[in-house]
This record gives sequence, C-alpha cells and structure tokens, in this order.
Amino acid sequence: MLKFGVIGYGNRIGGIVDKLIKSGEATLTAVMDPELERVKAKAMEKGYEGITFYTDAEEMLEKEQLDGVLIGTRCNLHTHYAMLVAKHNIPLFLEKPVCTTEEDLARLESIVPTMNTKTVVSFPLRTSAILLKVKELIDSGKIGTVEHVQAYNNVPYGRGYYHKWYRLESETGGQWLQKATHDLDYINLLLGGLRPIRLCAVKSHRVFGGEEPAGKLCVDCDKQRTCPESPYNVKKIGDGYVIGPYCCYAKDVSIEDSGSCIVEYESGMHVVYTQNFVARNGAGKRGARLIGFKGTLEFDWVTSTIRVFRHQENITEEYTVHRTGTSHFGGDQNLVDNFIDIMKGVASSDAPLSDGIFSAHLCLCAKKSSLEHIFVDI
Repeated sequence: MLKFGVIGYGNRIGGIVDKLIKSGEATLTAVMDPELERVKAKAMEKGYEGITFYTDAEEMLEKEQLDGVLIGTRCNLHTHYAMLVAKHNIPLFLEKPVCTTEEDLARLESIVPTMNTKTVVSFPLRTSAILLKVKELIDSGKIGTVEHVQAYNNVPYGRGYYHKWYRLESETGGQWLQKATHDLDYINLLLGGLRPIRLCAVKSHRVFGGEEPAGKLCVDCDKQRTCPESPYNVKKIGDGYVIGPYCCYAKDVSIEDSGSCIVEYESGMHVVYTQNFVARNGAGKRGARLIGFKGTLEFDWVTSTIRVFRHQENITEEYTVHRTGTSHFGGDQNLVDNFIDIMKGVASSDAPLSDGIFSAHLCLCAKKSSLEHIFVDI
C-alpha cells in the first residue's frame, strides 16, 4: 500500500485525497496543517484512520516514510512547501498556481532537474477526456496548422472568489494565476510546443469590491433582502454554488473581475484569451475556437461537445465526449491515476513541474502587462 502525506488539507486537496484512497492503492498516513482540530474533524467525518497529524511540515517529512506528498496550502505558500518536499526527493502533487511571484518562480526552476517528471501539477483540464480528443483531432491535421485561437472562460461560480479568502491578491496572486494558468496551459499543449514570444493584457475591477468595511461578514449586514449577492438571495436563485462568509463589496476585495490577453507566438500566429467572473448560471462557458486554413474546431467543457467545421467541404462534424468523472470534467481522476503510477515508479508526470512553471510565467507576464499597460516579452 502506498503511503502519502498532505501539507495543507483544504477542500480542493481533500477531493484528491478521496480519489487516492478510493483507488485502494494508497492510504493517507500524515497531515500537516495549522488548523489541526478542523482537519481532525474532517478526517473523522470521512472515516479516515491511522493518520499522524503535524503542525510543522519539515518534522512530518523527516519522521514519515512517504511515497508521495500533496500540497494544498494557500497559493502563496505552494513554492515554499514544494522546495521542502524536493529536499526529500519525494513524488509531489502540487496545486496550481505553482507560484505567485517571479522570485518563487526562479526558486522552483532550481528543482526542475530532480522534480520535473515526479511532480504532478494540478492541471486537470489538460487530462480531461474532451481536451484529449481535441488534441487528437488537432494533431491529425484535420483543420491544418492552427493559425488563430480564440479562448474563453465565463466563470459561473465566480462569487466564490469574492466571498472567500481568494479575494486577497496577496495570497492568490490574482485572477491570472487563479484561472488563466489552466487555460494558457492547455492552449500551449494543443499548439504542440510552439513558443510564445510576447503578450499584452488588460484587466478590469468593475463589479466586486467597494466601500463596505474590510472583512465585513454577510451575517452582520442589514441588506440581506436587497443585496443580490447575499446568502438570502443566492439561496433563492439556487444555482448550486456555495457562497462564502465575507461581503463581496468590501474594500479588501483586491482581485479583478475580468481580464483579456493577446499572446503572440514565434510563427506569427496569436491567441486571444478572455476570462470573467460575473457570468452566472446558463452564461457559464469554457473552451476555445482553433482556426486553421482547412477548418475550424470549437469545443466547450460545459456542454462536452466538439464541432469541426471543414472549410473546403462545407461539412460540420460534431462529437459528444462523455465524461469519465464529474470533478474537473474527469481530469482529476486522470491526474490521480498518473500520480499513483509515479509513486509506484512506473510513470512520468502528465503535468510536469516545468509546464506549471511556464504557465505561471505567462500569467505573471499578463499581470505585469495589465498593471503597466505594456507589451511584455516572454
């Protein structure tokens, strides 16, 4: 039985833990988290036993004989703990973004020689069934060489970013690193190694944030009936997305609510990507259009559909890709399966550290461009 530990046991990494344990090939033996009582209660609720709990990651890594480690801390701590795991040369499942600053990016680059192929970066979109089919179609030459990409992410669960700790850019790095890191990664994967050389970006902070006191809680507000983002009104809508405890119109909301970038590649082609966190319910959409001379391919994760428009024949082909799981369109399960094989020593990463670093670099370039209103060389 493979033994793994967790550094930072939050909701997201908890889902990965559940899949690892459900596989029947791995068991959770150690957890490091500063909120031990919360974590112990969570483990008890799930029926997980035989776990040793720590408040110091270095102590855990020294004392435990682990086949793998999962890092699910807040984003600004990902690099710090990845460096600790690298000292012990243990296979690593690392949440995205892999870093939030250029300084941390440079630190991560130093461990690529030893950790690249034994690190799985949490990029489930690249391993989802629909993306794998899209890549197969692109690689087959069905639309010819990709000459233009139009990619989009209209996030219907965006309120989670403004009612929770994600609202603090000091901890998340901002919305480029939170969301675009996924999308720029899968775009690069589809383009088959074509190198981006420069980009420009803009972002807008128009909807969330405002003049309410920093740290204000929704339960303390007298506008429950009139505020469209109050728990009272969100529950009435019933869109299924959990609201956090904080007021989304408070002064400490420091992240943007939309952004767009243009990325130029070495061949001269360019990618346009846009994301927003205001869309709700049926307006949610995530995917892209890839355009070549022979045809156009468009796909959407929300509907699980791919369409190929064959330009010279006026024929449209449609594919429905059935999901193999509900978590990140089945991509999480594929990442877990890959990580199990890495812990066994029989596989290399399908989402290596170097790709996580490169995606974070593109996002940091987009952040710089959107703040300084300049083109940034990559």
